[in-house]
Amino acid sequence: MAGLNLHHLRLFRAVARDGTLTGAARRLNLSQSALSTQVKALEAALGHDLFERRGRGLVLTEAGRIALDHAEAIFRTADDLAATLRDSRGALRALRVGALATLSRNFQMQFLRPLIGRPDVELILRSGGQGDLLRGLEALSLDVVLTNLVPARDASSPYLVQQIAEQPVSLVGTPGRRALADLPLTDLLAEAPLILPTPESALRAAFDALVQRLGVVPRIMAEADDMAMMRLLARADAGLAVIPPIVVRDELAAGTLLELTRLEGITESFCAVTLQRRFPNPLLSEVLSAQAAQTPTDGG
Repeated sequence: MAGLNLHHLRLFRAVARDGTLTGAARRLNLSQSALSTQVKALEAALGHDLFERRGRGLVLTEAGRIALDHAEAIFRTADDLAATLRDSRGALRALRVGALATLSRNFQMQFLRPLIGRPDVELILRSGGQGDLLRGLEALSLDVVLTNLVPARDASSPYLVQQIAEQPVSLVGTPGRRALADLPLTDLLAEAPLILPTPESALRAAFDALVQRLGVVPRIMAEADDMAMMRLLARADAGLAVIPPIVVRDELAAGTLLELTRLEGITESFCAVTLQRRFPNPLLSEVLSAQAAQTPTDGG
């Protein structure tokens, strides 16, 4: 097989993403016939048909799916190399961070603090669902994903998961509920209205295990999958929030919320998910090293 023509490979990827020659040609500013000719040249070089026609569209063959996987990896590596070499010449360096949309903003700020305000650094922040963020990580549009949901891993998993903080969890409420702190924990959990994370979270699973062990049926007033919403509900005096104190750090400092009691044995873990990369972003090493230097429960 002759040397692979990367230009042909790039055009093939554009057709595969669009699903039609017409749409891909329009975006590439090429004639449809010219694009078709170059895709056929790639097929000839590889010795396999890459598409089959279905209706008005094109569908990847098995060989086409394999070729697309390799094409994506090739161009991700090329983009990674170009970005790394640009950064090494002293240009403004960027760190691309994805964070689970429900993750504590205070924790995110703590993670980014070593880089905030540096004139040589641009922080590019994205939030979203875990699936979208992990896809962005694999596409190298993100350098790291911050989450409290550890992604499933097996022998073929591309993810590197590093626990970067483990925060205690407490019952937090307004000063008007201060007297509840004098109750035994079993009475407190049975009598106080509670604001809980939703059942699919690891924190909720740990809390449910605690109340089952204590033989308590809690009074659930609200459930939320967003720590920011739990913080707002606690401030509105909807009940006591089962929440890491770092989430309400500012309110605790101001006295608008109080930490009534710590729930021993329950913690919230925060993780940084990365990929093994040939050209890792040096800024990522800096922030991960800064996190490692802190104690595991340092909430700041």
